[in-house]
Amino acid sequence: MPDLPGDLKFHWFLPTNGGDGRYIVGGGHGTPAGSGGRPASVAYLGQIARSAEQLGFEAALTPTGAWCEDAWITTAMLSSVSERLKFLVAFRPGLTSPFLAAQMAGTFQNLSGGRLLLNVVTGGESHEQRMYGDFLDKDARYERCGEFLSIVRALWSGKPVEYEGRHFRLSDAVLAQRPDPAPLVYFGGSSPAALDVAARYVDVYLTWGEPPSAVAEKVRRVRELAEREGRSIAFGLRVHTIARDTAEEAWTEAGRLLAGISDEQIREVQAGLRRSESEGQRRMLALNGGTRDELEIHPNLWAGVGLVRGGAGTALVGSHQQVADLIEQYAEVGITEFVLSGYPHLEEAYRFGEGVLPELSRRGRWQHPAPTQQSSASVPFGAPAPVTKAVVS
Repeated sequence: MPDLPGDLKFHWFLPTNGGDGRYIVGGGHGTPAGSGGRPASVAYLGQIARSAEQLGFEAALTPTGAWCEDAWITTAMLSSVSERLKFLVAFRPGLTSPFLAAQMAGTFQNLSGGRLLLNVVTGGESHEQRMYGDFLDKDARYERCGEFLSIVRALWSGKPVEYEGRHFRLSDAVLAQRPDPAPLVYFGGSSPAALDVAARYVDVYLTWGEPPSAVAEKVRRVRELAEREGRSIAFGLRVHTIARDTAEEAWTEAGRLLAGISDEQIREVQAGLRRSESEGQRRMLALNGGTRDELEIHPNLWAGVGLVRGGAGTALVGSHQQVADLIEQYAEVGITEFVLSGYPHLEEAYRFGEGVLPELSRRGRWQHPAPTQQSSASVPFGAPAPVTKAVVS
C-alpha cells in the first residue's frame, strides 16, 4: 500500500472530444464522437479547469484523436485562464518529430510555470492512424514510440544527441528550451509491446478501470518488467465516477445515463470499437459484453459507459463513502493516481471534489495540493469566512 498520509493524487478530464452534456458523449477509439450539447469552448473548458484546481485536482487530461480538439493548443489557451492546474496533454509520438515535441514540451513547461504532464498515446487503430498519414502496424508503432521517448528524454538532459534508429535519425541535436522540471510521462497499453515501452521509458503507467484483481495483475507485470530495467514507476487508473450522498442516488443516476442510450447507438458504437487493435479496448468490451445486463462487474464498478464510449468504459458508482472504499481497494494493489471524469464534467467535478475528496482526506489518504491561506482577503475553498469583531475605544 502507498505511504500515508495524503498519498493519492486525483486528476480530472477536459471533454474536447464532442463536448459535454448530461448524458454519455460516445465515440472515441476510431469511432466518431457524438455531441453533448455543451461545446468544447475556452469559456466552458475554462470553467471546468478553474473548478478542478479549486477542488484540489492536480491536473486535467486532454485527449487526443481525430475527433478531438488539438490537446496542445487547447491546454496552452486554458493555461492562461487557470493558475495552478497542470495539464496532462495526450499526444501521439511519430506524428511530430522527437526534437519538435521536446521543444514544444520545454516551451509549455517553462512558460506555464511547470504545469505540463505528457500522456503518450501510441494509437490502437490503424484506420485512424492512416488519417494522419501513419501506415505503420501496431508493433512498429510501439517500436517507434520507444525510440521517440528515448530521444526526447536525451534531449531534455541538455546534451547533444546523435541517434540513428529504424524510425528516427538525429545529428548534433541540442535543445535550447529544456523543460524545468522535465514533465512526467504517462502511458497506457496492455499488449506485450506496450508493457515493454512502459517498463523502459515512462514515469506513470495508466490502466483503465477493470476490477481490482485484474488491475493488481497488470501492476505486478509492469512492476516486474520495470525492475528488470532497473527502474521504478508509479501507477494510475483512468475511470469515470458517479458519486452521490447515497448509493440509491448514485445508481439512479447510472440508470438515467443508461436510459439515454438507444439500442441502435450501442450496436453502432460496439461495431466500431470491435475494429480496434487495442488490447485495452478489447478488455473494456469484454467487461460490458455489448448488452445492458449485469453491468456492475465488481461492487460499485459499473461498465455501462463503455457501451457507447471508446477508451475508459467503467465508472465508480456509489455513495461518497463507497467510492472512497473502492479507491482504497485500488490503492491497496498499487494505484496512486486517478484520472477521473463524469457527465457533465463541471457538475461531477464538484460532486467528487466536495464529497469523495473530503472523505479521503478524513482517512488520511488525500490532501489538497495547494490549500489557500486564510486571511481577511482570501478564504480557503469551502471554508466559512472569518469573523471580524470591531473594537470600540
